[in-house]
Amino acid sequence: MAGSVNKVILVGNLGRDPEVRRAQDNSKIVNFTLATSENWKDRQSGERREKTEWHRVVIFNPNLADVAEKYLRKGSKVYVEGQLQTRKWTGNDGVEKYTTEIVLSRFRGELMMLDGRGGGEGAAPSGGGYGGEEPDWGAPSGEPSPSSGPRSPGGDLDDEIPF
Repeated sequence: MAGSVNKVILVGNLGRDPEVRRAQDNSKIVNFTLATSENWKDRQSGERREKTEWHRVVIFNPNLADVAEKYLRKGSKVYVEGQLQTRKWTGNDGVEKYTTEIVLSRFRGELMMLDGRGGGEGAAPSGGGYGGEEPDWGAPSGEPSPSSGPRSPGGDLDDEIPF
């Protein structure tokens, strides 16, 4: 196989309203946390169990950032497709830390709202929800890379299927 693949696909619920910031070039950067959950029945006890994972998502794509800012709210169910990226940063205490994020860059990434414009806070997530509290990471998001440029959102969902 030539090359490699760095692709992450998640379907989950926002843990809080998206945070919108501006980069030095005045472009929007949107951050939010996404909860994904899995449910199962414990074989020994027979009890229902749930495990929730929290993911940081950062959007550099200006069109997707606009959609996230206008329509996404805490509890919104979304489909996210991006790349896994780890970066190093220095905390307020001067200690170097690492964080891993799902990045929707200006050239790659998809965001799809799954519960429409009316979803959001109070909307019950399917599959048991995202129980538990969202972690408070407190880390700032990175600036876009200089190689990033404008891009229109990927994928036309109105294409006809030929069969």
